[in-house]
Amino acid sequence: MTDAARGVCLATALAAALLIAACGGGKSEEPLSLLPDSCTLLPGDLLFRRGTSMTSNAVVMADRKGEFSHVGIVADSAGVMMVVHAVPDEPDFKGDPDRVKMESPASFFSTDRASKGVVCRPNDAEVGKRAASEALSIYHRGTLFDHQYNSDDSTTMYCTELIVRCYQKAGCELTGPPTHTYSLPILSCTCWLPSDLYHSKAIREVWMSEK
Repeated sequence: MTDAARGVCLATALAAALLIAACGGGKSEEPLSLLPDSCTLLPGDLLFRRGTSMTSNAVVMADRKGEFSHVGIVADSAGVMMVVHAVPDEPDFKGDPDRVKMESPASFFSTDRASKGVVCRPNDAEVGKRAASEALSIYHRGTLFDHQYNSDDSTTMYCTELIVRCYQKAGCELTGPPTHTYSLPILSCTCWLPSDLYHSKAIREVWMSEK
């Protein structure tokens, strides 16, 4: 097998890990939070994290233009800044389905899930507020996680699709159409990856973890 062929096989394997297990993290005995108390969050901020699991590392390796495996959006929930994100395998209670969930920024950046974190802010604050409002609506509808990574069907959503749809509703195209295509025995799709959002000209980086 040539080096090029080996590279293709590796990319396919990594893509499979991305699409099957998605944006996850590992476990540690005493999790802390990467996010300092001094970091003020605003509605519409995008929180990128690099997970601690083998699956997360595979996502990063498959996404050649990036170093993050998951992303969420900050929303104002009754005066408290929370993170709305679509994620599998992180149930809040027994029997909790994979879905769009909402949790604190400290929990989102917990060290049992994240080895690196970044906060990016929309250049237009009003657009950010509208996107955050849409995220809350999607959360309150009980939207399930999209295990098929179907970018054309918004009745269920995967992590990056959630962010793209929220900003589209707010009148902002963070990125173009999905371009990452994977054809696997158990799944075939074309999706967005975290780097597509991180490199958007509509946002700017305001904080990065030291870890």
